[in-house]
Amino acid sequence: MLDIKFIKENREIVETAAKNKNKQIDFDKLISLYEEKKTLRTEVDNINQKRNEAQKTRNIEEGQKLKLELEEAEKNFAEKDKEFLALMLKVPNIYSPDTPVGKNEDENKVLRQWGEKRQFSFKPKEHFEIGAELGIIDTETATEVTGPRFTYLKGDLVFLQFAIIQFCLEVLTSRETLYKIAKEANLSISVDAFIPVLVPMLVKTAVQNRMARFMKPEDHYIFPEDGTMLIGSAEHTLGPLHMDEIFEEKDLPIRYVGYSTSFRREAGTYGKDTKGILRVHQFDKLEMEVFSLPENGMQEQNFLIAIQEYILQALNIPYQAVICCSGDMGDPDYRHIDLEAWMPGQDKYRETHSSDNMASFQSRRLNSRVKRKDGKTEYVYMNDATVVALGRIMIAIIENYQTMDGKIEVPKVLQKYMLGKTLIDKLSIL
Repeated sequence: MLDIKFIKENREIVETAAKNKNKQIDFDKLISLYEEKKTLRTEVDNINQKRNEAQKTRNIEEGQKLKLELEEAEKNFAEKDKEFLALMLKVPNIYSPDTPVGKNEDENKVLRQWGEKRQFSFKPKEHFEIGAELGIIDTETATEVTGPRFTYLKGDLVFLQFAIIQFCLEVLTSRETLYKIAKEANLSISVDAFIPVLVPMLVKTAVQNRMARFMKPEDHYIFPEDGTMLIGSAEHTLGPLHMDEIFEEKDLPIRYVGYSTSFRREAGTYGKDTKGILRVHQFDKLEMEVFSLPENGMQEQNFLIAIQEYILQALNIPYQAVICCSGDMGDPDYRHIDLEAWMPGQDKYRETHSSDNMASFQSRRLNSRVKRKDGKTEYVYMNDATVVALGRIMIAIIENYQTMDGKIEVPKVLQKYMLGKTLIDKLSIL
């Protein structure tokens, strides 16, 4: 959430950002509600002052009269405050100066590319073809058991998933590796290891709203009777870890890596990417969440992106870094960068990683602050970013490492976690 004073003082910037994020906000009404709320707050304070004076002079009749006036004034203030807050929560974050203006993903901008696309002596297949032939991806049975867009992963593909997790956790908990990544990215930041977290997979809808990540019922699995919903990513319960808390300046940054199963209804995508494990209702992820000082927020995002690129490079998967345009950003995002891995079976780049810099937009809603050395408090800056979305990174591995005879080579960096296996072959049922 933006500060109303910031909105008033930078109205043109905020209005332009909202428009370019495809949001329609009545800013005249917003500011009018704020002024009315201020007036009502003053009225409440004045009545309270008069009540105190009446109590001192033991004027019971005047006190009773003022009590009724106060109840009415507080009711009016509460109603106006609720109306104001409801509109404030719809105002999206502004975006960074380097964010391109555009309506949708078609106007995103490629920043750089890495890696050479593998040349095959045969026509490469898509992941779901290879997975079905090897018996390691079973969507047909999952559809019968659970419904569409669910899947069974079997055999060595399970080992591959846990190998990826183990590799990534080693990277994120190795100060030596993180120092190397930061140095190569020319970043002057502390490189303490990330704290691993197994997060709850349910979040209160009220907390998700404070995260500015609340989605419509058609997008998420919501349980109204409990006031909870299944998370769509680990950041949904990592972000609120420090809501209503005040950090000491010396304690920042704090970096977490959270593992979770994630759930999304994928509304509006029916008929799109229905085969395989690219767009499913249930998937596993490792996610990074960082709380930092405001002056270090941009460097922290660049650090997270450098980690993402290190992982893709270690896996030797070609990719491109893309900065998302204004119309393809989330409401709380100040700057949004995606990494898209090359998928030879599909003959295109597909998103595998995202990185969101929220500045203080999210922390203001969560009331997560830092006490500076001079005694002043301010809102922290928050960043979240994908370490790996397991399904999507396995798609990239399957398609980039497929062999002519339909097997899958295991990337060298993962082989030590695969019980000595260097090749994923057809599943044998004993």
